[in-house]
This record gives sequence, structure tokens and C-alpha cells, in this order.
Amino acid sequence: MDSKNKNWAVIGGGIMGMTLALRLAEKGKKVTVFESADKPGGLASSWSMDGIVWDRFYHVILMSDLNTRKILKQIGLENELNWVETKTGFYSGGKLYSMSNLIEFFKFPPINLIDKFRLGLTIFVASRIKNWQRLEKMYVSTWLIRWSGKRVFDKIWLPLLKAKLGENYKQTSAAFIWATIQRMYAARKSGLKKEMFGYVSGGYEKVNSRFAEYLIEKGVKFELGAKVTEVSRKNKMQLSLADKRSFEFDKVISTLSSKPSVQIAGELSLVEKKQHQDISYLGVVCPSVLLNRPISPYYVTNITDRNVPFTGIIEMTALVDRKELEGKNLVYLPKYDVPESPVFSDEDHVLREQFLGELFRMYPELTEENVLFWGVSKARIVFALPTIAYSTRLPGIRTSLKDYYIINSAQIINGTLNVNETIQVAESKLEEIIYED
Repeated sequence: MDSKNKNWAVIGGGIMGMTLALRLAEKGKKVTVFESADKPGGLASSWSMDGIVWDRFYHVILMSDLNTRKILKQIGLENELNWVETKTGFYSGGKLYSMSNLIEFFKFPPINLIDKFRLGLTIFVASRIKNWQRLEKMYVSTWLIRWSGKRVFDKIWLPLLKAKLGENYKQTSAAFIWATIQRMYAARKSGLKKEMFGYVSGGYEKVNSRFAEYLIEKGVKFELGAKVTEVSRKNKMQLSLADKRSFEFDKVISTLSSKPSVQIAGELSLVEKKQHQDISYLGVVCPSVLLNRPISPYYVTNITDRNVPFTGIIEMTALVDRKELEGKNLVYLPKYDVPESPVFSDEDHVLREQFLGELFRMYPELTEENVLFWGVSKARIVFALPTIAYSTRLPGIRTSLKDYYIINSAQIINGTLNVNETIQVAESKLEEIIYED
């Protein structure tokens, strides 16, 4: 068969899977996307909050997210992008502070002037480093203490690391904080150093719907509600589904996370199975709260106080026009934890009591009467922990099962998990496959 006309299967209909399908279709390949949910989107999918549709997990587009903006332009949504100057808050010592400009930074009471200088220097140095591989060889705590000092580390960095990583920060390399600072610093590169964040009108519900429509126009097929249970090889690649259907393809790409990608492919070697299964992931519990009033002017409120059940406060309607949400105010209260954490098994009413109880304590003017909707989205597998020498231990995209490839977010080695990096990995790794096809 002509290489150009080979049939490809992409397992997973998230942004990565749809990007792979798009680039394959552009090269003349026949592509079918298999998605276990009833609509595409993956971690960027949306849901209904008493009739108001918005993203299940919080997402933002930065001016520097050129991969995302390129896709949006191609599928015809570039004019739906809205750019807004946002503010950042800090909750420390039971008090809320603004940290949206240099003046506010220097007024920030929890640390003294020398500490502020060292904190600012740390961020500046990280923004200038190019050799991120060197940072992969040292622990994030070691690097931050070296540049910021122990006092700043204990008061600022440690609570933030624990909020995002839990105790896993002890195994995380300094490349993690480098990647985080690089992305956020890039958002402030406009002339006045303002944070300009963006969103698409209609949220990722519109993005995913239009992306899928565009792919279908390009000849891509979608199999929705189609959970792949096995990938094997006979004369061709065989895909078996939970509903007992089976399909044949020339090549298969899995965008599932590492463990399920090898679980469905029993013919893989034990060595590569172990490589994938050894990758440590964190998940997220992400309550969405609709309120009848705003709680602050800050899109992100970082929390340095300990024993708060959520990572931070994302006030989406400090970015998104409230008209998008029928005049309501949307707040996310994410908590990141290991997949085995009991928080993923907690019932919604237990989480509601813990999370809203803390929110009411932090903002005494809020009461239950202000809450219009409460709902919880959970994902046990979200992002791979960048541990020491992570990139050197990461398995490749090719496998011992001929014509079976694994391309997923674990292959983000010099960035943080976000839509832009997901697109970048999809496009760059696909080129490696096509080059040898």
C-alpha cells in the first residue's frame, strides 16, 4: 500500500489526539480518532453547571502560546480570542495581598527587602537560563534555597511547591520551577510587563466542537464512546473495543497516559512496560463554584498558608466576561495529589464541607447564600512529575510492537503541562514518526 494512503488510528480525542489527526490528515493519511467519552476534549473538556457550559478544569491562553494560537487561527477561531489584563493575589498569614506589579511586590509584608531582592533575582535568573538539562540534575528545593535563601524558601516557595506537588516536591527537579517561571514570565513580555491572558468566547466547548468539525471536514473519522481495550498485531494492527467491535489499521498512536498505553498492548516488552509504569503522575480534584458575587479582582490567588485544602484560587470571571456565564462568577479550587490519595474517593459533600468551609474562612463576607452551584471534576492522572534526570529515563515514542507509538503529555520535558505544550509535543513527535514512514 502507498505510504500516503495508510490508515492511522489515534487513541484519545483530547487536544493532543486531535492535533495528531490534523497533521496526519494534512499529509494525506486516513485517520480515525477513538475517544472513550461521548465528545472530544479530554482534560480540556467542558460540562454543564445547571445549564451553564464551561470548562471542567481551568485553562488560560498566554500571548506566548503560539502553538495554541496557530491551531485557533487554522480552525477559524482566532477572532474569538479575548485578551485581558489580569491581576495576581497572594494569601499569606491570613491576609490577602495584591502582587500584580513591582510596587506591590516591594510592599509585600511577609518578607523583608533583602528577601524580596533574592526572590526577584531567582525569578530573573530562571527566566534567563537556557540549559534546562542542567537543572534536571538537582532538586528544586536545593536550587531555590541556593538562589532565594532558606527564609524565602520556607515562607514562599515551599508552600507553593507543596500546594502543587504535595510531598512529591522532594523528588522533583529544578527544571519544574524553571519551566513554570519561563511560561509565566513570557506572559509579561509586553511593554508594560502586564499579564495579558486570553480565552476563547464559549470556552473549550467551542474550541473542541469546532476542532472536531474541522477535522471531519478534512476526512478524519471519530469513534466516540469507544474505549480501546487491546492493541495487537497480526497482518495489520488490531484494535479491540470494550463493546466487542474490532478495527484494522496500518499504524496506531496512543495518546493515553503511560500506564494504560502499555496495559492495552500486551505484546510490548517487559522492559518498556516497566519504563512507562515507572513514570509518576499527579492528579487533580477541581471543584467548580458558581457564585452570585465576585470574591476578589485576582485571576490567581496563590496561597502560602499551610493546611489549606486547595492549591490556589482561580477566579475565572476575573478573566472571562461574566456574560459568558449568565452573569455568574466562576471560581475553581484545585487540589493536586497522587493518584492513590483518598481525596479522589471522597464524596462531593465531604469535599464541599472542607473546601467551602476554608473559602468562607478566608473570605468572611461569603456565605452559603452566595453559592449557586457546586460540582467536582476529578482526574487521577494529569501530569508527569519531572523527577531527577527525567528526560534521560523517558521511554521513546516507538515501541517494540511494530507500528504502535505512544505520544502523550509525559513527553513534555522542558515545559509545564498546558494546551500549548501538548500541541508542541504532538507536532514534534509526529514528525519523528513521519520522517521514517
